[in-house]
Amino acid sequence: MPNMQLDAIDRRIVAALQADGRLSNVELAKRVGLSPSPCLRRVKRLEHERYIETYRAVLARVRIGLGLTVFVGVKIESHANERALAFEKAILAMPEIVACHMVSGEADYLLEVVVPDLQDYQRFLVGKLLELPIVREVRSNIAIQSLKSEGALPLGHLDPPPEPRKPRNVAVARRPRRKAR
Repeated sequence: MPNMQLDAIDRRIVAALQADGRLSNVELAKRVGLSPSPCLRRVKRLEHERYIETYRAVLARVRIGLGLTVFVGVKIESHANERALAFEKAILAMPEIVACHMVSGEADYLLEVVVPDLQDYQRFLVGKLLELPIVREVRSNIAIQSLKSEGALPLGHLDPPPEPRKPRNVAVARRPRRKAR
């Protein structure tokens, strides 16, 4: 359930910052219809309350030599023991893994792995991931093309529901009355 403590201005602030985290406070204030001081107070509150977790640069993967993205489904032996916690700790420490989700379905975890090439993926897979004793099965899906990555979070569900439509006054055609005979 979304936290509805975000009013319309807060929602405009987080949407603007998702689109461009480098906006100056003055430019952000203009975009959301506030003066700079109250805008800065709201941003600080949103950061303090952890609606805004961090600011970062999104790098062009290919430009920095990370041309291969692989989605890896991992099945593990068991979730309910210290080995599962050790698995999660090990996953968090691997810089090649840029996202990790516990999922339902065929896999227990879905990893997004970014490496320079197939040879580096093989080294990662054999030398790191498959070395974890709890890993039972791995299925790799290589991304051929990324159409959308690092997208902004959708915020439409935070908007209040639209007001119900009022019926329009429609003139009802009446038959002319007959004269009594």
